[in-house]
Amino acid sequence: MTYRLGIDVGGTNTDAVILDEQLHVVTSTKVHTTTDIETGIYTAMKAVLNQTKIDPAEVTAAMLGTTQCTNAIVERKQLANVGVIRLGYPASLSIVPYTAWPADMISVLSGKYKIVHGGFEYNGESITPLDLEELAGVLDDWQGQVESIAIVGIFSAIRPEQEEKVAEVIRQKYGTDFPISMSAAIGSIGLIERENATILNAALNKVMQRTANGFQNALANEGLVNAQAYFCQNDGTLMSVDYAKKYPILTIGSGPTNSIRGAAYLAQVQDTIVLDIGGTTSDVGVLSKGFPRESAVAVRVGGIRTNFRMPDINSIGVGGGSIVRQDQAGRITVGPDSVGYQIEDKALVFGGDIITATDIAVRLGYAEVGDVTLVQHLSETFARQAGEKIAEMLAEAIDQMKTSRDDVQLVLVGGGAIIAPSTLKGVRKIIKNEQGPVANAIGATIAQIGSDFEKIYSYEQVDRAQALTDAKAQASTRAVTAGADSASLNLVEVDETPLAYAPGQTTKVRVKVVGELAQRGKVVTATSKQ
Repeated sequence: MTYRLGIDVGGTNTDAVILDEQLHVVTSTKVHTTTDIETGIYTAMKAVLNQTKIDPAEVTAAMLGTTQCTNAIVERKQLANVGVIRLGYPASLSIVPYTAWPADMISVLSGKYKIVHGGFEYNGESITPLDLEELAGVLDDWQGQVESIAIVGIFSAIRPEQEEKVAEVIRQKYGTDFPISMSAAIGSIGLIERENATILNAALNKVMQRTANGFQNALANEGLVNAQAYFCQNDGTLMSVDYAKKYPILTIGSGPTNSIRGAAYLAQVQDTIVLDIGGTTSDVGVLSKGFPRESAVAVRVGGIRTNFRMPDINSIGVGGGSIVRQDQAGRITVGPDSVGYQIEDKALVFGGDIITATDIAVRLGYAEVGDVTLVQHLSETFARQAGEKIAEMLAEAIDQMKTSRDDVQLVLVGGGAIIAPSTLKGVRKIIKNEQGPVANAIGATIAQIGSDFEKIYSYEQVDRAQALTDAKAQASTRAVTAGADSASLNLVEVDETPLAYAPGQTTKVRVKVVGELAQRGKVVTATSKQ
């Protein structure tokens, strides 16, 4: 018998589950997220291993969904000094790198950049040739001053070879292990947003190195010597540790996608809306064809505008620990502040002195947690009005994610799901599962390896079928690099977007492939049903 271990770190709780070969939940736990993150991970891991008494050597895969990279950007901590090389002189001098960035973030990353000769037009023609002597001079000046380099070429989505050549030169000068991020592999069309995403990816190198090493050390210390380690991506799939070290930015937003995937697995649905209520926030996402719907607009990460893939999530500040107040005029507010992981110390039902959304749920009979007698002094009218306010906030968040006016089916998960009423406006059916509180960890554990590839093709120069075949091959190569078994790969998404401003039937092609985990010569499938 072999097992999988899945851990997901949230703002309030860190959840862990162990699944057997049929992907049935063997055990689960929910512990408070700690300030240093790692302690909560270790505590959750030990808890599920102790509960099951299984041989740690029988765990063959361990998945981690973590907020480490997100926190590093938001808190401006543990980030690498980044040098930015933009290939676009003189065409892009009017808007330099780090334009519109928060000043504190620029200073943390060192703010070093150089715009050098290179780059391409939208039709693939060269703007200016790459100047290797110029590049060598930049690298000489930066020697010992930068810890990671972001390479960004104009229209590198069409022709990435200049970025690849610059990377080759950097490795020759700085060593083969020097961290390099190339924009053609990270962002989409749009120079500045793609550049921003690439800079952030480069900045996260040290964070992911520490996180990955810490996770692998924790597995080894607990005797999980046969467990292959994976990180959760923000599209609902997994990637190997080595792949995560190259593309740490892909972990940002992985928490909500884990919940969406876990909710879909528990409810056995492919298309639905998911509401994940935690201790501090509620996240609403859309499951489409088995995967989270991606955002169609540029997303800000830590105040920085980017265009790399991100899940389409609507988050609001209401959760199980949200503080409930009533002002002198009788108006009731819920959140956005929360007692968070201190709920068992500060909520009324646990002997505290702060009214939370959980207290309201217990007073109204939605939930049976804590001591109900400790909330009996709350007036029924107050509790009912607060409950209506919570329901109104949740319903509005759901409504904003709809694509039609029709009532929708909703899968409700999360540790704070007890605060939701049995019916919500605009929702025809609410699906729950007893494992819903740890849906995020389940989503991490049942995920497959995935990768996507995006490139601009001219269908007048390249046959459409040939372009699609090439794109699928490129995505498949990335998926195998990320840890997928090549024989199990499936094409799950093809998106073709004609570019009206470009001639020659120019089309942006994006494909996505997924596959099963390849582990030491063995393919581990995720096709079993609960």
